[in-house]
Amino acid sequence: MYHEENLSGGERRQRIVALLRSARSPVRGTDLAAQLGVSRQVIVQDVALLRASGEPIVATPRGYALVEASPAPRHRAVLAVRHHRAQTEDELNLLVDLGLRVVDVLVEHPIYGEIRGSLMLDSREDVRQFMEQLHRSGAALLSELTGGVHLHTVEAPRLELLARAQEELRRRGYLLEERALSEKTPSS
Repeated sequence: MYHEENLSGGERRQRIVALLRSARSPVRGTDLAAQLGVSRQVIVQDVALLRASGEPIVATPRGYALVEASPAPRHRAVLAVRHHRAQTEDELNLLVDLGLRVVDVLVEHPIYGEIRGSLMLDSREDVRQFMEQLHRSGAALLSELTGGVHLHTVEAPRLELLARAQEELRRRGYLLEERALSEKTPSS
């Protein structure tokens, strides 16, 4: 990689957008920093300024990605699920195997309200990298704050894939449904 150390802040930010636009997958902040000859903290600040100016950059577990409108129409849904940490990889692989993009994960926290983490997982390889980073870091999943309950925003190229995902999540016992909640709640 070559260094572009003599760029002004504005030029560097334009270069970051160009690099993200041409990338096939998310780009780690440390890789951007190395290529541009600056610290990772400078990249973090540049990305914050780019986001504030309206650039659709998301920070995923695998790095920064520029999220632009997809040329093909995508259907979006929010799935409420509950499972143990050990079932995370199975749940995510189920969704990407059906052709869904797992956009994010959201939990409701009693102090902070909604806490959302961008995922942008499209394939088993994305899931593998996410799980590897999870194990390596020793970090807790957001769902561990809520007893395994969490929401995923997902996108699919065809509407019927969302229905298939719900059915398969239900079959595996991951889909959070009103009936399941009432079965676990003592009657008054």
